[in-house]
Parts: sequence; C-alpha cells; structure tokens
Amino acid sequence: MNNSVSNAARLLGAGLRALLVLTLVTGVIYPLVVTGIAQGLFNNKANGSEIKADGKVVGSSLIGQAYNLPLKKGQETPDPDLKWFQGRPQNGLGSNSVNTQYKLILSGATNRSGDNADLIKWVKDAKAAVIKDNSVGGYTVKPSDVPADAVTSSGSGLDPDISPQYAEIQVHRVADKNGLSVAQVEKLVKDHTTSRTLGFIGEPRVNVLELNIALKGLVTKS
Repeated sequence: MNNSVSNAARLLGAGLRALLVLTLVTGVIYPLVVTGIAQGLFNNKANGSEIKADGKVVGSSLIGQAYNLPLKKGQETPDPDLKWFQGRPQNGLGSNSVNTQYKLILSGATNRSGDNADLIKWVKDAKAAVIKDNSVGGYTVKPSDVPADAVTSSGSGLDPDISPQYAEIQVHRVADKNGLSVAQVEKLVKDHTTSRTLGFIGEPRVNVLELNIALKGLVTKS
C-alpha cells in the first residue's frame, strides 16, 4: 500500500515537473525568442505592416480601406468619395454575410460562378459606375479601358492594391476633384507603382492607401 502511494506521488511529482518545464519552454521562452527574432529582423511585418501618416498608424499595407462619403438618410450603401483613389469593389460585389466591407472581422468572397446572373449584373453595374465616375472634363473612359480589378473583388475581399491600369483611369477624376494637374497625379501613380517581385512574380500594383496618403500630402502643399 505504501509503495503504491509512494509510486503515485513520484509519478505525480514527475508529471508536475514536466508540466512546469514544458509550460516554461513552450509558453514563455519559445514565444519570447520568436517574438524577439521577429521584432529584430522583421519589425514592420511582425507589427502588421503598419502604414503611418502624420506620425499616426493609419492602416496596414496588407488590408484595403474604403473611401466613402457618410451615409445619407435612407442609404444602405455609401457613395464613394471621388476625391480619393478607389480600391477594388468590397463585400464580394454583393450581399455577403462573410465579408464585412473591410471592417477587419472576417474576409471572403461571394464564391459565385462566372455565369451566375447576379454576378454578371453586379459586374455590369460596377463597370457602368467606373465609366461614369471617371469620365470628367473632356476625358472619357471607354468600356475597353476598365480592367477586371475595377469591377471584381479579390478572393479575400480585402485586397489593398489595384492595377496601374485602374489607377490611371482615375487620374483625371482625382486631379479634377482636388484642383491638381493631370501631370501631378500621374506622377503620383507612377511613383507608387510597384513592379513584379524579382521581375517575374505577380503583377505590377499600386497600394491605394499609400497612394492616397501621398495625394493628401500633395493637396496640402498645393
């Protein structure tokens, strides 16, 4: 009887020691080491790829943001604030309980097929809006000018980037709304266009948040 109690006590003690050691190693030491390495070698990425403006964090380079006007009485969907460059369509181009309009709770897309009637209508409506919104002051956007990313959301619904083509068809409208020259705004787009990674991976892209921060700075100086 005494031997059984003694063995049980030893096993319990060994189990507790193992628990304490593993908790210390995996729950304290390992996370601290990994966090330290990440902060030392990949500080920006470890902190969420933050973008700062005027000394404040205004977003992440990995997450798109909406540039909309305040909701009017009776509106369910806000109108875009056309003085800013606009990103890709939000909430999967339709009502979707998964995607949350860049509110950073969840992400997702509509998962509708290419021949889905609702999706086709949404794309056509989005295309018509892009043409209407960006045709200003003697500059007319043709249907063939509108790239796919201007009328479709990304798989996550949170894409922070647009194609240079989509940025370019917004230049005249942004210049007009902000009292800037087309040349000034074109230069902003060119300066904020990122080429393919290593010259062959991915596609050229423009980060909308970074571009709009630069636009705000240019408007302030003008």
